[in-house]
Amino acid sequence: MLSIKQLSKSYQYADVRQNVLQGLDFEMDAESSIALLGESGSGKSTLLHLIAGLDRPDSGEIRFDGRRVDSEPESALAEMRREQLSLVFQQFHLISTLTITDNIRFQAALCQRFDPQYEGELIERLGLGDQLDKYPYQLSRGQQQRVAIARAMLHKPRLVLADEPTGNLDEASSLEVMGLFSDLVKRAGSGLLMVTHSQAMAAFMDRRVNLHNGRLAEIE
Repeated sequence: MLSIKQLSKSYQYADVRQNVLQGLDFEMDAESSIALLGESGSGKSTLLHLIAGLDRPDSGEIRFDGRRVDSEPESALAEMRREQLSLVFQQFHLISTLTITDNIRFQAALCQRFDPQYEGELIERLGLGDQLDKYPYQLSRGQQQRVAIARAMLHKPRLVLADEPTGNLDEASSLEVMGLFSDLVKRAGSGLLMVTHSQAMAAFMDRRVNLHNGRLAEIE
């Protein structure tokens, strides 16, 4: 599903160019889940942004379902993000002027893949049934994250990219939400690539890889 070869990315800071990713290789099968670990500043978020086509590499190749993400035009990348990907972050990015129902339906409606039966299943699993007429500011952080997960999963994406998705939650809430999230991803037949600093969160994944000095290494 996802194939990365010799990927490099650097940034210019004043007079210094900092290499973030250097000749990185990576393969991910469909419907698999992978935890991406590494120290702060190692390039984990940069890698997710490159896979999603939100940034461009200096060199190398990113293929997602056979498409060259690194060289596709922006219009094609926007379509890919809308229909095939979901992005879940620490900051929930809910739309403050929409009800919880409309937030959940937002991406599925955009790509015309709204399934009311599946929506009902998500709402029940995530315990959001009594929150649907509210607005994001009326919910707790844990509830907001559940809404973000429901929105990410409703159109059954091929791949979910998650960047510290439980980073704003306490440990007990993190474990509960992560258990629900990983199960929903599996049931939808989606893949999950998740950045985390937590070994407890990484334990939910099929594989764990570590990013260090611009390259990835498998963790046994």
